Amino acid sequence: MSDLLDTVRGLAKKTDSKILMVVLDGVGGLPLTVNGDTELATARTPNLDALAQESQLGQLELVGAGITPGSGPGHLSLFGYDPLKYVVGRGALSAVGIGVKLNAGDVAVRGNFATLGAGRLITDRRAGRPTDEQNVAVVDRLRAAIPEIDGTPVEIYTESEHRFVVVFRGAGTPLGANISDVDPQVVGVVPMLAAAHDPASERTALLVNEFVARAEALLSAEPQINGVLFRGYSDVPHFPSFDDAYGLRAACIASYPMYRGLASLVGMDVLDVEGHEDALDGKVAALRDNWDRYDFFYFHVKKTDSTGEDGDFAAKVKKIELFDALLPELLALNPDVLAIVGDHSTPSKMMSHSWHPVPVLIRSEYARKDAATRYTEDEAQRGSLGLRRGTDLMPLLMANALKLNKYGA
Repeated sequence: MSDLLDTVRGLAKKTDSKILMVVLDGVGGLPLTVNGDTELATARTPNLDALAQESQLGQLELVGAGITPGSGPGHLSLFGYDPLKYVVGRGALSAVGIGVKLNAGDVAVRGNFATLGAGRLITDRRAGRPTDEQNVAVVDRLRAAIPEIDGTPVEIYTESEHRFVVVFRGAGTPLGANISDVDPQVVGVVPMLAAAHDPASERTALLVNEFVARAEALLSAEPQINGVLFRGYSDVPHFPSFDDAYGLRAACIASYPMYRGLASLVGMDVLDVEGHEDALDGKVAALRDNWDRYDFFYFHVKKTDSTGEDGDFAAKVKKIELFDALLPELLALNPDVLAIVGDHSTPSKMMSHSWHPVPVLIRSEYARKDAATRYTEDEAQRGSLGLRRGTDLMPLLMANALKLNKYGA
């Protein structure tokens, strides 16, 4: 099946120009009150404001109208891969992101540590966002207690905070990944039972349910981390390489394993980043140190999403302002094409991902300038780029970088 990626592949050409795509994770938001401002509009962002005044703005729907994207589909769309065609579960992204090799027949699943109350009702899907050290301690206990289930090897890994990864090894007995989530993605209800959607996945569903039961029994005395929730099952995914599609030497600058994993799966070089996610200094240093080595950089900022999921409007505003403060360091590198965008919206008001389009900004010598004064949802809605599919972004960036030949005679 042909898609836009195939067309761009045939038009791509190599030049010396450089593209920087900054993904402010979950940056889109909503006002808390009818006449209020979004988090972006509330934030004091003099550098983003100045950038918007020399840029072209618009909105992106990452999957489709009314469809709330997960982080994986959202990023695939930004990278130009139709998320309805190129499907991968969160488990594989997280596993690859922390360096776990998946083999044919294996199934990886992303887990959340959770807090369960009376009657197994979920009171916190993220167990209070424990530290990485707390995560490691619990993973070590699970690893020692559940090395296998009914002869199937089980591997358990820390991802970060409340997140962990489980890999069920299917050597000799391949496992299917087409099963339902344990995580209901709401509180006040009990975890769901995993159910197979095809015969090949029936054994996987049994393994998942047994793991959940054993983990709850082991952690039952803990006040906070006493449950596990699963979603995002996946086997080994395969994608066309980013270099093959665009002719770009591409680098990923991200801290969270899931995003590093996705970049690795599409063939980007994943650069080492030092320091804590909040500081962002390590990411800027990685960008600066590798600037001459690559044509394309994907620069990820996570905490604009985490604070939205926590329902902390003021904290999300602060994270936006922290990014604005470092923006001059990115601009000092003078990228030929710069994009500021989100992979989905995460309104603090909703405490979750949402279907709302994300604002996008493109600055280049060849981008038509809008009358925008700020990078906000309202200004983006009025921008000349209009409302587009997320998969349109990469061709637009390639065109602005003069990296696409003419189509047809």
